[in-house]
Amino acid sequence: MRFRTTTTRSSTMKITVIGIGNIGGTIAQRLAAAGHEVSVASSRGGEKLIEFAQRISARPVDVQDAADDAEAVILSVPTEAMPDVAAKLRGRIPPTIAIVDSSNYVPGLRDREIPELEHGAVESEWISNLFGHRVIKAFNSINYRSLQGKNASPGTPGRIALPVAGDDADQKRLVMGLVDLVGFDPVDGGMLADSWHQQPGTPAYTTDLGKEQVQARLSLANPAQTLAWREEKRHTGFPGQR
Repeated sequence: MRFRTTTTRSSTMKITVIGIGNIGGTIAQRLAAAGHEVSVASSRGGEKLIEFAQRISARPVDVQDAADDAEAVILSVPTEAMPDVAAKLRGRIPPTIAIVDSSNYVPGLRDREIPELEHGAVESEWISNLFGHRVIKAFNSINYRSLQGKNASPGTPGRIALPVAGDDADQKRLVMGLVDLVGFDPVDGGMLADSWHQQPGTPAYTTDLGKEQVQARLSLANPAQTLAWREEKRHTGFPGQR
């Protein structure tokens, strides 16, 4: 499998981010600052969501309304919360909308154990099946501190690269443009079935490397690396990305 790099600029879009923690909140803030029409949603809702939306000039919405009039929906919630979010959105997502999965499965610590994932299912393929919609995997391979503090303009030497995997070429191109706007070089990570190459424990995960290095490391991934990472975190703990 060959991994490629692509940089694509996105025009103004209507984007909803579900989850306003360290990852989702940072993405929403950057996209709003770039001029996109951003909505934010959270399963908890309430004053915290309203205050955050006001602070970044976004619009607070209910989860079940997240896909209404949106061109992209970014999922930034724990993996164990995906079935609940999918139940609220399933059947309400037009096929043209890009659904972006930024989550990582952390069993026994942040997530309850999910049998399908424990038996080898690719995380984002499982999520795609939940939603009944194609999913693009992105933003999961960077630590939240790096996402918040190491963004850079296009062409900056040493700019961090993030892989983007998915089956729909147009939607993947759109998401790669969003990665660029958030401050990172997008790398084509292949099809959604290949997205395990950027899951935790693999050589491309949270390395803060540039395009060529990320390309090379994606090709070095082995499923056993993620399994070993999960077992380690079960015993040593993990502060989480969100």
